[in-house]
Amino acid sequence: MGNIVERLTSLDYFIVIAYLIILMVIGYRASFSKKNSEGETLFLASKSLGWASIGFNMWGTNVGPSMLLAFASIGYSTGIVAVNFDWYAFVFLFLLAIVFAPKYLAAKVSTMPEFMGKRYGNSTQNILAWYALIKILISWLSLGLFAGGFLVRQILGIPMWQSVIVLVAFAGLFTFFGGLKAIARVNVFQMILLIAVSLALTLLGLYKVGGIEALYSKTPGHYWNLIQPASDPKYPWYAILLGYPVAAVAFFCTDQAMVQSVLGAKNLEQGQLGVSFIGWLKILSLPLFIITGVLCFVLFPGLKDPNEAYMTMVTNLFPPGMNGLVIVVLIAVLVGTIGSSLNSLSTVFTMDVYVKNINPQASNKQIIRVGRLSVIAGCVFAVMMVLAIDNIKGLNLFDVFQSVLGFIAPPLSVVFLLTVFWKSTTRKAVNFTLSAGSALSLGTGAAYLWVLPPDKYPFWPHYLILSFIIFVGLLLIAVLISLTDRNPTVYTINELDKSTIEKPTKRVWVSWIALAVVMIALYLFFNGH
Repeated sequence: MGNIVERLTSLDYFIVIAYLIILMVIGYRASFSKKNSEGETLFLASKSLGWASIGFNMWGTNVGPSMLLAFASIGYSTGIVAVNFDWYAFVFLFLLAIVFAPKYLAAKVSTMPEFMGKRYGNSTQNILAWYALIKILISWLSLGLFAGGFLVRQILGIPMWQSVIVLVAFAGLFTFFGGLKAIARVNVFQMILLIAVSLALTLLGLYKVGGIEALYSKTPGHYWNLIQPASDPKYPWYAILLGYPVAAVAFFCTDQAMVQSVLGAKNLEQGQLGVSFIGWLKILSLPLFIITGVLCFVLFPGLKDPNEAYMTMVTNLFPPGMNGLVIVVLIAVLVGTIGSSLNSLSTVFTMDVYVKNINPQASNKQIIRVGRLSVIAGCVFAVMMVLAIDNIKGLNLFDVFQSVLGFIAPPLSVVFLLTVFWKSTTRKAVNFTLSAGSALSLGTGAAYLWVLPPDKYPFWPHYLILSFIIFVGLLLIAVLISLTDRNPTVYTINELDKSTIEKPTKRVWVSWIALAVVMIALYLFFNGH
């Protein structure tokens, strides 16, 4: 594959330095604006985010370094099927925009645990706060940083510990000084850059192959089907149809790192349009990320490790002078994901643990200090976790990411769906699902991933189906507990809360209907090949 550092020219170094200077200027201007109070800027961007910032920031949070590696890898080995994990998401983004977001903004909350605490009390808020912290530390910070360090090690040829320390320190600076506002501003610039560089790589690959028709004729027909038969061992249609929604509801509708951008919206309409915008941006996953792997399958067949597809394309197609752009894009996706994760960690710990339980009378200055200290602690913990994960051999990054999320998600999906859609849900049912249900789900995940791995013990169903089974089981138990609770504590909405829940505007409906029409058309087009 070659070491990119050995091929860098003066132009490459100029590009990287110029990018870093622009990044720091944007971050500085957002961080040290005098217009808004520091606390609001750090956590919710002073409620100043418009639809474009929200969409780009959510996409920047979602497009982690694993996507560059994993989507190209799956494109190389199986075709476009993995784009389901981005395109199918529009259904659950719609759920966030139309069902969840109006309730979140009307409740005037900073965090998801605070939202649930307003409904079911302190015990629920405390359980969910610690669960959210564990989720952010493991699924966002540690695994996201590991994928970034893995990619840096591939590109620069430096040890993992050096890679992750530099990366987390750089991403942590924006979170430490500027919080959500700085991250959101930086992500708009970075995601435009990501689109430009990834599109350039795709166009160079298509030129080398001989065009779209040539690419299609040189690949197996099933590579272009979004829906794979039930006999497909990797991504059967039923596993994606049933299992993906469990993770998607938890990820898009309840995850602090994703929802925090919406909580920082100027108003509900901007938040809903921003969520619609990320739905449109996700369409780009096919031409920007997946096609890179399919092109590599045609241009460089017989790779020993499909995870090398992305870097193989970069090192062979980008001419001297453009390799600096690859390093730039790597930094971009890492700052987006790690920065948003650190900001979410800081917000949940500060507001739901420190202010709620340790120091309810904390001044704004104390809150800011604790928020920043939690960013530093998160950085240290993430580096230690990454070095531990690096000792586990034979990891398939994408499947590990999806399966970890699949085992973390069921309790969250059950609790939030019942809270929003079924008024008879009781506090006992919610607390049981978040505590005992989480232990069951995470215990099953540990058994699946480490104790009894499916490659040695083939009795396991597909990890997406396993996630769905856990979800259905916990849902039935929660309903049963609610129905049999002799002293039920349920949330009853008062008239003031009800009156503040806004309805979607015409602009919002137009954007979502247009997106739905386009997505249905894409699913019809990419099937039956």
